[in-house]
Amino acid sequence: MEDTEAKNTTTTAPTFASPLFSFSSSGGASLGFGFDSGPPPPPPPPAVEVLLSEESPVATASLEPVVVDDSLSIYKGRVSTSDVFEVKNSDLVPGKYEGGLKLWEGSLDLVKTLNSDIKNDRLLLESKHVLELGCGHGLPGIFAGLKGAGLIHFQDFNAEVLKCLTIPNVKVNLFKESSEGTCTSSSVGFFAGDWSEMDKLLLCGAAEQDKTTSGKIEDKTYHGYDIILMAETVYALSSLPNLYRLIKKCLHYPGGVIYMAGKKHYFGVGGGTRQFLRLVEEDGAMQPELLNDVTDGSSNVREVWKFSFK
Repeated sequence: MEDTEAKNTTTTAPTFASPLFSFSSSGGASLGFGFDSGPPPPPPPPAVEVLLSEESPVATASLEPVVVDDSLSIYKGRVSTSDVFEVKNSDLVPGKYEGGLKLWEGSLDLVKTLNSDIKNDRLLLESKHVLELGCGHGLPGIFAGLKGAGLIHFQDFNAEVLKCLTIPNVKVNLFKESSEGTCTSSSVGFFAGDWSEMDKLLLCGAAEQDKTTSGKIEDKTYHGYDIILMAETVYALSSLPNLYRLIKKCLHYPGGVIYMAGKKHYFGVGGGTRQFLRLVEEDGAMQPELLNDVTDGSSNVREVWKFSFK
């Protein structure tokens, strides 16, 4: 799944390359179907909030448009892994870098699906509380802001990605040009760290939800996020349980929904949309709905799913 950065014009969408990951275990690049042998990766970084003012000077000044439809484009920057992480030709460095500087195909698939659901009166983003997990460029979250979301939180494994890429993208798309730097959304926030610890910082429910087919949940509404967005977050099989636990803790009950875009299978790392779907079905708390599948020949099959509480 080694997607290349989009080289967009005002009329064309991004193009992508082969569906493989490029791995590195210690800063050296390699290409293959598994991790390099060697010592285990370091422990994940602690969960931290990244302030809007912490934008990195590494952030690029050049911008490229990503076309959503004839009336809407989202502008994004471009930052290289060598400039930020001193790693070349690698999309994933276990424990250090999780691919957030790339523009992955699923991100645009997700934006287009959200746009379609809004046009078909299946989705309302105005005034909603939105969380984008594994945000990278943050295009789905930015799209939510452009459509009137009241609060948007962006999460990525790496604080460097937020500082060098997400925050600059958010500023150029969501902030009006004024002396006050007013944002079109009521609030934005940025959070870095591993999914196993993210619930300590994010806007979560009043208590952990444990609604399964064999269990019961109190007759109570939890005030979490109305909508959780995630694109290309299900590539690693080992991270899926933490991802799903975080979602259940943070999603508003009973009306919250999840939009997930990703590849059906990620060769070499064991994950995929179907592996995540199996986890959801085994838990029994949520109802899945397939919204879109893409077989354009540029990668393996891509899908967009929607999940809601039963």
